Amino acid sequence: MLRVLIPAMLLLSVQVIAGDAEKGKALSGTCTACHGADGNSVNPIWPSLAGQHEDYLVRQLQLFKSGARENALMAPMSANLSEQDMADLAAYFASQPLTMKAADPALVELGKSIYQGGNQDRAIPACMSCHGPTGQGNPVSGYPVLANQHAAYTALQLRAYKAGRVLENKDDVNGQVMAGVAQYMTEEEIDAVSSYIQGLKGSQ
Repeated sequence: MLRVLIPAMLLLSVQVIAGDAEKGKALSGTCTACHGADGNSVNPIWPSLAGQHEDYLVRQLQLFKSGARENALMAPMSANLSEQDMADLAAYFASQPLTMKAADPALVELGKSIYQGGNQDRAIPACMSCHGPTGQGNPVSGYPVLANQHAAYTALQLRAYKAGRVLENKDDVNGQVMAGVAQYMTEEEIDAVSSYIQGLKGSQ
């Protein structure tokens, strides 16, 4: 397990441009239809961006712009963004409070088991070993905040990883790790851990 997780501890990128949240707010108009005016998406298949790590948001915009992360909606949205624009948008969304959500009570037991302990029999590491016990991630290592993310969106991403979809960039170490983890997860486990993540609170 350690041989799988250690490479993902490498720093993927460092945001060297300081972002201006006010300028980011002014730029965010085109983002609101999908991600909400304050970064809290009302459509569960689109991710909430509020409270996410700035460096992570910048990195994803860079990947969308370069085409390394394929998305028909995000490609045109990111095409004309400068590095400063990306930093400003990231600063704005990172500064917004994330709306609290709840897990499905019927899925909590299994979801908590996978998130906190993984499944050693199938080489599934605990999610919290990278994303933290309360889902706050690790900005230094490029691990995003997961807490209170829509379960539907998280499940979609896990199924994409399970199907073998990883970013083409050779430096996307975390994506490679996630693909390696998700391939061993059952559909039931994906739904359960996604629901558990949706209900995680930073104060837990």
